[in-house]
Amino acid sequence: MKLTWLGHSCFAVESGGYRVVLDPYYVESYPPLHTSANEVLCSHHHRDHAFVEAVSLTPRKDSPFTVQTVETFHDDKGGTLRGTNTVHVLAAEGLRVVHLGDLGHELSGEQLAPLRGCDALLIPIGGFYTIDAETAKRVADAIAPRVIVPMHYRHGSHGYDVIATVEDFLRLYPADEVHCLDGSSFELTPDAPRGVIVPKFMG
Repeated sequence: MKLTWLGHSCFAVESGGYRVVLDPYYVESYPPLHTSANEVLCSHHHRDHAFVEAVSLTPRKDSPFTVQTVETFHDDKGGTLRGTNTVHVLAAEGLRVVHLGDLGHELSGEQLAPLRGCDALLIPIGGFYTIDAETAKRVADAIAPRVIVPMHYRHGSHGYDVIATVEDFLRLYPADEVHCLDGSSFELTPDAPRGVIVPKFMG
């Protein structure tokens, strides 16, 4: 299974030639997103997570993925500030990928149950609009994935000024568990080494 970070909270997940794009965005500080997919999934309807116009869509009926959802909130006030947030769990090839969207709170036991032990956890870490680095660490510890991929953070001139950089999250992990990539994609396998993977934005 191939995972590609397209910037912000947007990822492409590919298996058997089928491509799912999660949370396509319009964010002024990013170059315009232009990508393609067979399916698009959005965690909520803010334009930085649901700009489906950026995706050239070719629907197919032969998806190898099963998709499960977990309903959560975009804030820690039961959704009264920013509304609801849908967590997506994609399963194929015996692997599970969890995309937490714009999660704004720690998870209950019921919410955690279908997420625990996943192979890849795509988790927001920038704070302000989502959980911050410390809360993200607690959420990740509770889910106990094989691979953690941070998202929704500021880097260079990209991202919102009010959110943190990825370094705040990475310093919570031993250096030998952090793997910064030279590209935006990586292959997820059942025997992937545990740790934090930081893809490079190539846009």
